[in-house]
Amino acid sequence: MLSDTIAAISTAVGESGIAVIRVSGPEAIDAVGRLFRSRLPLTEAESHTVHYGFIIRPKTGDKLEEVLVSVFRAPRSFTTEDVVEISTHGGIISVKRVMDLLLEQPDIRLAEPGEFTKRAFLNGRIDLSQAEAVIDLIRSKSDRAFSVALKQVDGELSRKIHQLRYALVETLAHIEVNIDYPEHDVESMTTAFIKAKCDEVTQGIEGLLRTAEQGKVLREGITTAIVGRPNVGKSSLLNALARENKAIVTDIPGTTRDVIEEYVTINNIPLKLLDTAGIRETMDIVEQIGVERSRAAVLEADLILLVLNGAEPLHEDELQLMEQLQGRSVLVLLNKIDLPQQLDRARVLNYFPENAVVELSAKQLEGLDHLEDAISRLFFGGELESGDLTYVSNVRHIALLKKARQSLADAYEAADAGIPIDIMQIDVRLAWEQLGEVIGDSAPDALIDQIFSQFCLGK
Repeated sequence: MLSDTIAAISTAVGESGIAVIRVSGPEAIDAVGRLFRSRLPLTEAESHTVHYGFIIRPKTGDKLEEVLVSVFRAPRSFTTEDVVEISTHGGIISVKRVMDLLLEQPDIRLAEPGEFTKRAFLNGRIDLSQAEAVIDLIRSKSDRAFSVALKQVDGELSRKIHQLRYALVETLAHIEVNIDYPEHDVESMTTAFIKAKCDEVTQGIEGLLRTAEQGKVLREGITTAIVGRPNVGKSSLLNALARENKAIVTDIPGTTRDVIEEYVTINNIPLKLLDTAGIRETMDIVEQIGVERSRAAVLEADLILLVLNGAEPLHEDELQLMEQLQGRSVLVLLNKIDLPQQLDRARVLNYFPENAVVELSAKQLEGLDHLEDAISRLFFGGELESGDLTYVSNVRHIALLKKARQSLADAYEAADAGIPIDIMQIDVRLAWEQLGEVIGDSAPDALIDQIFSQFCLGK
């Protein structure tokens, strides 16, 4: 696979100022050089230089496109191979003409999704956690999420994992020496050493896992369902948070009949907002389907914004809904505070604590800052952790760290129980391998293929 030369469009297809086509592999410079006309032959170009010229049809010499071509010679490139990046005019036709001509060359094939980053990993330029962070960079929905991903691309998480694994290697080496040369040590000393190292590494893992929940939220966002009876202001709230009119707002109950999705960022926290149909009993078949979808959205949501109309008394449907939402992450929004209030707040406090109740007016854009603060409190205790911390945001990484922590706990218990050290070695080695899977040192090929299949073509 690494002996092939690959090419793909690396920018989004559509109208734009420029578009970029990336070519990587042993024949990249020669192959593009046959199609590129400039003052200097591309094969003579130095690394990290940019050249103006034209892509031509080699058989006729006709000019196909005016381009800038950047050359990156191995190993000083993203993939560590020879890489050529062709900057064309933006637009579907210009990019397609150049791409089609490249793929006509016998030594170039179309890249698979994520293959450029996969080659960077296979060639040792980055590890697996850094490669996965590239996806997070692309998909970031807030400045903080981008900063977290950038630190992982830079290898911050990798360095911490390497430190933990090194401590376990020391432990394994100590055990091996004791097994092979028992006359140079006593088992009680080795057991004490194992327990101390297990404690040390476990504390390191715990430090990473402490930021896991926040990191996961920053990476994936909070799926937030806006629920309530018809005409309480759910769509107005969506529009207010999105800062634009995404949902139709009328005085007619039942206007929203399907789930409307919108991404917003609040206090650097990405939210996937789901504006749902008003939950009520109805004979309208279409509205019934919308209500069922609303109930499904509530089940999948990480956060529920229960909107109540403060200008009306509580309805029986709302009391039932509050009962059903017990034990969930809920913020109760008393909407329409700009109108005379009739809602009995004390009845709401029978179901939810005071700090889960927010008063606002979605129509007048009043109290939205209180809602933003309440969301931060609910998920981050009021604010994000220090920017110096290394956030673990990937679900796969979190699961492996928890497994490694359990393996070390098993080794510690074995030491306490007086089990022979060669048996303890099994759990210590397992923890070492599980940490290695985070950075790809012991990841199976199927997992690697699955991870890189999530990338877009050209990355």
